Amino acid sequence: MHPFRAAVEARDESAVEAQLADNVVFTSPVAFAPYPGKAITAAILRGVLRVVENFHYVREIADANGRDHALVFEATVAGKQITGCDFLHFDEDGKIDDFMVMVRPLSAAQALAAGMAAEFERIKAEATAELERVAAQA
Repeated sequence: MHPFRAAVEARDESAVEAQLADNVVFTSPVAFAPYPGKAITAAILRGVLRVVENFHYVREIADANGRDHALVFEATVAGKQITGCDFLHFDEDGKIDDFMVMVRPLSAAQALAAGMAAEFERIKAEATAELERVAAQA
């Protein structure tokens, strides 16, 4: 089992964040533009854990060199069953530098979009606070 999968299934937010490269780009299934950076990606993933229920991976697919993974998941959002896939690319240090999510069916994707929209002010505030904390340490 990949460490990212183990961290997500354990709902270990710190371990999930530790798997992300600083320059990770997150592509959402419900937003047009991708989100660049570790702070916003980690905040989005925390938001997802607040919005979805019964999240679990059902399949893990990896390429031979280990740089690309597809993790198929199932969950419930607003009472709707959702199936999706996390497509992950890992940099030379083994950190996720590209993270794209796809989900189905449309009704569940719409429920996910609504749930994430309700969380987005909190997500932005968390990401901003993290960026400010990092800048203060620099």
